[in-house]
Amino acid sequence: VKFNNCAGNKGVRYETNSLDFKVRADGTLFAAHHVQMPSKQLILVVTAWDPQTLGKWEAMVRFLVAEKSQHNGHKPKGRKLVPGDLVQQQSDTLLPWRQHQSANGLRRQKRDWVIPPINVPENSRGPFPQQLVRIRSDKDKEIHIRYSITGVGADQPPMEVFSIDPVSGRMYVTRPMDREERASYHLRAHAVDMNGNKVENPIDLYIYVIDMNDNRPEFINQVYNGSVDEGSKPGTYVMTVTANDADDGTTANGMVRYRIVTQTPQSPSQNMFTINSETGDIVTVAAGLDREKVQQYIVIVQATDMEGNLNYGLSNTATAIITVTDVNDNPPEFTTSTVSINTPAGAKQPQKGVRTSVIITQNLTRVSNYVGVPTTMCTCALIHSHFGFSQPKAPREKIQYFAAAVDYEMNRAFMLTVMVSNQAPLASGIQMSFQSTAGVTISVTDVNEAPYFPTNHKLIRLEEGVPTGTVLTTFSAVDPDRFMQQAVRYSKLSDPANWLNINATNGQITTAAVLDRESDYIKNNVYEATFLAADNGIPPASGTGTLQIYLIDINDNAPELLPKEAQICEKPNLNVINITAADADIDPNVGPFVFELPSVPSAVRKNWTITRLNGDYAQLSLRIMYLEAGVYDVPIIVTDSGNPPLYNTSVIKVKVCPCDENGDCTTIGAVAAAGLGTGAIIAILICIIILLTMVLLFVVWMKRREKERHTKQLLIDPEDDVRDNILKYDEEGGGEEDQDYDLSQLQQPETMDHVLNKTPGVRRVDERPIGAEPQYPIRPVIPHPGDIGDFINEGLRAADNDPTAPPYDSLLVFDYEGSGSTAGSVSSLNSSSSGDQDYDYLNDWGPRFKKLADMYGGGEED
Repeated sequence: VKFNNCAGNKGVRYETNSLDFKVRADGTLFAAHHVQMPSKQLILVVTAWDPQTLGKWEAMVRFLVAEKSQHNGHKPKGRKLVPGDLVQQQSDTLLPWRQHQSANGLRRQKRDWVIPPINVPENSRGPFPQQLVRIRSDKDKEIHIRYSITGVGADQPPMEVFSIDPVSGRMYVTRPMDREERASYHLRAHAVDMNGNKVENPIDLYIYVIDMNDNRPEFINQVYNGSVDEGSKPGTYVMTVTANDADDGTTANGMVRYRIVTQTPQSPSQNMFTINSETGDIVTVAAGLDREKVQQYIVIVQATDMEGNLNYGLSNTATAIITVTDVNDNPPEFTTSTVSINTPAGAKQPQKGVRTSVIITQNLTRVSNYVGVPTTMCTCALIHSHFGFSQPKAPREKIQYFAAAVDYEMNRAFMLTVMVSNQAPLASGIQMSFQSTAGVTISVTDVNEAPYFPTNHKLIRLEEGVPTGTVLTTFSAVDPDRFMQQAVRYSKLSDPANWLNINATNGQITTAAVLDRESDYIKNNVYEATFLAADNGIPPASGTGTLQIYLIDINDNAPELLPKEAQICEKPNLNVINITAADADIDPNVGPFVFELPSVPSAVRKNWTITRLNGDYAQLSLRIMYLEAGVYDVPIIVTDSGNPPLYNTSVIKVKVCPCDENGDCTTIGAVAAAGLGTGAIIAILICIIILLTMVLLFVVWMKRREKERHTKQLLIDPEDDVRDNILKYDEEGGGEEDQDYDLSQLQQPETMDHVLNKTPGVRRVDERPIGAEPQYPIRPVIPHPGDIGDFINEGLRAADNDPTAPPYDSLLVFDYEGSGSTAGSVSSLNSSSSGDQDYDYLNDWGPRFKKLADMYGGGEED
């Protein structure tokens, strides 16, 4: 068998539906073992499948067996028929197992039959189960036989498509078949006795599903896109459309034919294209394709099976879009031969101007169909120093011109000739000129142009330090509009140091401050300022100019000594101090420098000496053999080489200290050199010790005070003190007028003996706790009443005399409050009027009177 999967058949494997035959990788079909061929033909199904794509393809192979002559005088023996079943056997009964009688009367087993394929039509309407065939064995008259079938469709998925009566051997199909789902089935029939012993060898059954025309052709794409050059000859290939039919392609059910149904537009002919009915190739059939007239055709293609029979076949349609591509068959040309346009004046740099009305037809072509072959692009040629044209990039694009240095005051009109041609040559056979020309008249219109500085950037040179008000230069601008009477005014645009002034009318620049070359605004000795020149035109225009001032250095900075501090040993010849100078000026107003010691005070030259190393460096060292450790200010006169020279007396702080053998200052020496003697150091240490002692004593005193405050004993038993306790009682009765209540019990106790006799450790409830306590607002302090009873009586009288107060001051009956209590009733406290009475002093009685303070005293929390 031959197979091609269009990918080189890599990894393709072959299988058969028979265990007796196998297929090699090259498609050779061979017998797996010794096989008896009992019939004249054998049908196998060969399957090719790709493990990567999981695609499967099947082909049916039919073997024709040639007959051999009989040897040894044997004659073919007829099969043994069961009496009474002759008619049925000839119709639907199969005897796959045959028994033959030998010459001596003994029975011998002959080879098994090969049953011909069983054909089942798909989409059968039933009724189901529908009998296909009956299988019988010659031994069913002697013993009871049970029949069964195995394979795909019986006991393998799809399950129970076929069934068999185990007694009669009738095989049925249980549901409609679909050839597109599975085209064939391979089953095996088995015959066993009642004990399950094999009576006959298994026999192969091949069932083929007969195809019906139940699938329409399906196009691979619903829309096909193709192209063809304009002017193509008849027979030019355009595209191919393909439709597939799921039905059997070897029958008319799967044979698809194509035809063109409609063509839009039908110009210049209604049949511009034709299609091959078998392959689906669309080709041109008529001449006259012109992209400038028809750019696209829409063709409806119909695919019909049953070999194109419209009466019995099934059809489907698809759309083919055919684009007519351009060829260079038309030269470009201008739409008009003469054009008049206007351009603004004053363009000093090449810039895009106004779009003109010049239009190139560009032979109505499109560039997208010819990549790299710009048949539709045109080249415009123009010979003039003031103008240029943009090259068109798209069909019908307007040409844009460029004006360079067009001046209304110089030229007011220009006459131009424009030539246009294709970038690619015309197609063969076109007898036309490949270029076109047109005349262009350009009129220049005057516009207000900005003033400009003829010298920009302008550079001047002068010495630094010129006095204020000095005239530096005249930085004037020119207005190019000669025919417009306009005035130009000047102003500063950028002056970083604010050193300059400019005259608004004539542009004269003067100094507003002294110019200093050493300023931070100077870069590379150059100071830069920008000025603005504006006219009074409509609309006004302005231009900018930059003035650069190069400052020449003068010797206006004295040198400075470096370093400012140094260190040296108290004995000479161990080390020296290298000194130099720094000058803000530049050469020749800097080094070589002159270093010298002043004559006053005389101790300087007595103790120190300077040795010159070169023009920029010198060495400072001790002149005497020993100098006491300390810090010395050594003045040094430094003079530069300017004209005239400048000098500066700088002081260098020299720390003289004892040194070790390596010439480094020791620790004690460094302290001594700092200017502190031994006595001063001892005094500092004693002060530090005294300060630490005072801090320690203060901490001890604070700890002792806190401890005494926490160990303070109570003077009053909390159970006997009722001044800051509010008790809850169960009974209430009439007021003071209804009961005989002694208010003297509320007076403060006169003796404290019963309190002092309490056992140690008893503390007051109202004593300040050790831990944190809540903070209350500070209220004004009033004198504490000496007699609580008088205080309550006064409140009672105020409530009784208030006509607006209800009778809420009735005396209450309280429970027993404990032995030793001398307190009286406090029921009238709640009935007292709060008209003009101030109860803010309740806040001073402690946290137990907070409730009363909130009720009578305060409006803060209300």
